[in-house]
Formats: sequence, C-alpha cells, structure tokens
Amino acid sequence: MNEKTWSAVDDYIVDNLLPADTVLEAALRSNRSGGLPAIDVSPAQGKLLYLLARMNRAKRILEIGTLGGYSTIWLARALPKDGSLVTLELDPHHADVARVNFKVAGFADLIDLRVGPALQSLEALGAEKSAPFDLVFIDADKPNNPNYLAWAMRLSRPGTVIVCDNVIRDGAVLDESGRDPNVEGARAAFSFLAKEAGLEGTAIQTVGAKGYDGFAIAIVGQ
Repeated sequence: MNEKTWSAVDDYIVDNLLPADTVLEAALRSNRSGGLPAIDVSPAQGKLLYLLARMNRAKRILEIGTLGGYSTIWLARALPKDGSLVTLELDPHHADVARVNFKVAGFADLIDLRVGPALQSLEALGAEKSAPFDLVFIDADKPNNPNYLAWAMRLSRPGTVIVCDNVIRDGAVLDESGRDPNVEGARAAFSFLAKEAGLEGTAIQTVGAKGYDGFAIAIVGQ
C-alpha cells in the first residue's frame, strides 16, 4: 500500500458517499486562490466531523483553527437553526478568506469568527461565561495542544465531544527523542488525555489523500 492507493480509496469514498458539493468545492478553490496552505481536512474527514456533531446533537460548537473555513462549513451544516459556532484564527488573511467562504455558504450570521492568538480568544470566551460547547474541534498550532485541550474542558459540559487532529504525524509520534515541535505537541495531546481523569478518549490512525496521520477523540465525563 502507498499514498497513491490511499488517495484512490479516498476518491472512492467521496464518489460513493459524498455527492458533488459546489459550496465546499468553491471554498477549496477560494483557499487555493488566496494562497492558503492546502492543509484542510479531507472531504471524508469533514463529513466525519459533521456526523459527530449530528450524533451529539450539538447546538454550540467551538473550532480552534479556522484556516479558510472548509471544516467550519462542515460543522456549521450540522447545527440546528438556533445553533452557533465560534471559530478561532490567528492569521488575518486566512480569516478574510474564511469570511468570504462563510458568506457564500450562507453561514455568515451563524459563525462567530474571532481573529488573534487562540489562547487570548479562549481567555475571552472564558470571561464571557456563555453556555458550554457541545463539540470542540482542535486543529491549530500543535505545540499548544495541551493548552487547547485544557480550555476545551473548561468550556465544556459532561458529554462534550473533543476532537484533536493530526496526532500521529506520519508515525513520528513514536519518536520520544524527536524535537519537532509538532510531534512534541502530538505527544503532549496523548499525555493530557492519558492523565486527565475527566476525559475518556482514544485515537485513530488515518491514511488517505492527506497522507498518514490520525486524530484523538474524547468525551467529557461527569
């Protein structure tokens, strides 16, 4: 097996289970024309996020790491009419591209896009003391994974689902001696999940159009 096969299987999944979607395809084109890095979740992964939100009957969603808003649109589609989504993005240019994509998708009024360092935005969210989130998707700078997971717990309720992306890093997560900050962030996510009594979680390896990686998923306990 190789990446060519993984990508072909991803194409097969999309062809069979994900009908053509002009809105999402337009968002990816917009991201490319805006010069954003091609690190969006794959279509199959986006659909998985959508299904997880639907399964949890999520009404409030928090996303840490917007990029151009491709995954955000998937999550927004899972919300009921009275739902809300807060997404955090560091880069102002990425945020500008995302705003256009949200408008085209019809979610400009539903999505609260906050620009700036995510930890500062999370501090502000905590100070607002608003209702807890039902699902949190973490896909931002990997060295801050444990900080983002800690904030996800503070802003959650029993039953909140937390998804943390890119925790396998092409298998490099096994390298205890490695000094790649992204790998160290992935290992830190595992350490946090292992030590935090208030979370029950696991991790799944994935292969596909995005290569070899994986995500951790956890649920907040009582």
